[in-house]
Amino acid sequence: MGRLRGIKLKSRHLLIIFIAVCIVLMGLSLLSSKTRGPLRYIAGYTVVPMQKGFNKLGGWASDFTQNFQTIKELRTENKKLQQQIDDLTVENGELALNQKELTRLEELFKLDQNYGDYPKVGARVIASNTSNWFNSFTIDKGKKDGIRVNMNVIAGSGLVGIVTEVGPNWSTVRSIIDDTSYVSGMMLTSGEKCMVQGNLKLAASGKMKFEDLPVTENEEGEEVKIEEGEQVVTSYISNKFLQGILIGYVSEIKTDESGLTRYGYLTPAADFSDLQDVLVITQTKAETMKSNNGKD
Repeated sequence: MGRLRGIKLKSRHLLIIFIAVCIVLMGLSLLSSKTRGPLRYIAGYTVVPMQKGFNKLGGWASDFTQNFQTIKELRTENKKLQQQIDDLTVENGELALNQKELTRLEELFKLDQNYGDYPKVGARVIASNTSNWFNSFTIDKGKKDGIRVNMNVIAGSGLVGIVTEVGPNWSTVRSIIDDTSYVSGMMLTSGEKCMVQGNLKLAASGKMKFEDLPVTENEEGEEVKIEEGEQVVTSYISNKFLQGILIGYVSEIKTDESGLTRYGYLTPAADFSDLQDVLVITQTKAETMKSNNGKD
């Protein structure tokens, strides 16, 4: 017994034994089907259960093979579907960008129509300062395109800024939200003038401040009211900005302690957090005044 425990069967020996057992079982199965008596009785208790076991094993192996093939096919199909999803995601992204570009171009076209009396050239914003707000930025048009210092720049629904520096094929624009910017404004309905000043801190909250708006009375002696939503445009007394360009909409108005002037806040007509395309009016205020004087 000690020696038998120490015997190690090789794989080929196990295969030969397994084949021999199968042959014996097949023989017994064949004899049991053709004979009667004790041999068939023994086969019923030995061969038949083993046959059932082999049949189940064969069925399990067949099912496993089919399931493995199905999993392989599902993985292939899943890979194809994932590729389709990736392609559709890229396509949707491109469509979204195209739609956004189309919206910007439609806005510029509408803006061009609103200020049709002024000659204009389109430009693309190619750089800005380090802040998140476009208080100073560079466009891809310059002297070669007829751009000059003090030309007004518009986008969105109205005024954006003014050209301060010009190169051969680029120009620098200082926007009206810059801390150094001051624009002479006017209430569109009443004609009352005010001063709109730039402030980057206010711009971060989507506001601009106006002040020095006089408290006036109408013919009945009543104070002229300024309603929220009133349009504020550039006034005719501005030195550098052309008249009638929309600056923004009144969102809040208060009276100074003196009771003689008012101040408040407005919502800019342009989005200074996302400027990509602008229109440059290729005629300065000085040139417009000179042209009008010549006509007179």
